[in-house]
Amino acid sequence: MQQSSLIPSNWNSFPDEFRSRLGTSVGRQRVMTANAHLLIVAHHPPEADETTRKGILFWLDPSGEWRASNGDPGKAALQMHLDRFSKKLDFFEHEEAKALKADDYLPILDGLAPLMRTTKNLLATLEEARKAFPNARAIIDHRDRAYDLARQAELLYEDAKNSMDVAVIRRADEQAAATHQMMVASHRFNMLAAIFFPFATLGSIFGTTLTDNWSWSQTPLGFVAFLVGGALLGSCLIQFVARPISK
Repeated sequence: MQQSSLIPSNWNSFPDEFRSRLGTSVGRQRVMTANAHLLIVAHHPPEADETTRKGILFWLDPSGEWRASNGDPGKAALQMHLDRFSKKLDFFEHEEAKALKADDYLPILDGLAPLMRTTKNLLATLEEARKAFPNARAIIDHRDRAYDLARQAELLYEDAKNSMDVAVIRRADEQAAATHQMMVASHRFNMLAAIFFPFATLGSIFGTTLTDNWSWSQTPLGFVAFLVGGALLGSCLIQFVARPISK
């Protein structure tokens, strides 16, 4: 029988029933019992970019001795495992407090999502272990600690998600205000262009040699006609530019 890579080589008295039920990968978090032996199959705190979960085994033998597959000492092994989750959550809580923009919340949510699922499943696993071994007081304490961690992960995820939504809305409002300001500026520019475009056009026409021999162009009448014509044409252009677009 091929031994699972999860089982340490020095676990000589490890029940064969457990060996036969463990594969080469950790699988889901779960509890196994056999002949007064208890085995808790758990996952390490996951990273955001992990595609597979890393496993850890906690074995309680009939004499009441705990062992952990990663070498953590006996009774403290489960507590140390929970401490790793607590440290991860504290890190994300610190990052969430520093976040200001929507982009700042994305890595937080990416890291919290698998962590939240893992803590929930760990809580369910420890609750199953408590039911299987109701007299093991340490399991009750670890179950209660796992509940606190799962609740903390859930609340932190919801806070980060809500904060990101607020940041997105605030950013959208800022972009809408900037777009409106650009539209107002563009409209004002169009109004100015509509006013001065006829003057520029008429000035170009009457400033050529084509009108040098026109007698009226040498009198104030030509200048007055230039101003009146430019103003009338400018008014027409303003009405055209300001006209609402029909739907």
